[in-house]
Amino acid sequence: MSAVDFASRLTKVGIMPLNLIKLCVGCDSVEDLREWVGWRLGEMRKARKKPEHIHVTRMTPKRVDELLDGGSLYWVIKGIIQVRQRLLAIRPFTDNDGIHRCGLVLEPKLVLTDWQPKSAFQGWRYFPEKDAPDDLRPGRGGDDLPPALRAELAELGLR
Repeated sequence: MSAVDFASRLTKVGIMPLNLIKLCVGCDSVEDLREWVGWRLGEMRKARKKPEHIHVTRMTPKRVDELLDGGSLYWVIKGIIQVRQRLLAIRPFTDNDGIHRCGLVLEPKLVLTDWQPKSAFQGWRYFPEKDAPDDLRPGRGGDDLPPALRAELAELGLR
């Protein structure tokens, strides 16, 4: 399968996009993820490669058209959905060991979301828009609360 480019897709009016959700292993905060994305893009620039944020996963999604019609990857950090990145392309490939993998090309911009608790799972999962948390709206209040308090409020369904 060839790369599917988000820019070449037309948005279907009235259809909710399909998303993915995945644990953000190795990151303890959105700031950790932001730094990691910046570092990876910097390394690609140093190597004179096109700077893209690509997350490699073992399984290739089957519902590519739905995902690339405005979908995002929602990251679960420390048991809470906290941020998302828009999916730009899905690129299946075979690595040097002959193992089939998939590169999820993500917009580098991190979009903060309302915090929503999510129990642990393996790999990625499809994540319907109706289940996804809203993007964080500036000025709503509480955004400057300590992360532990925000997590507790999210657990209680209050934030």
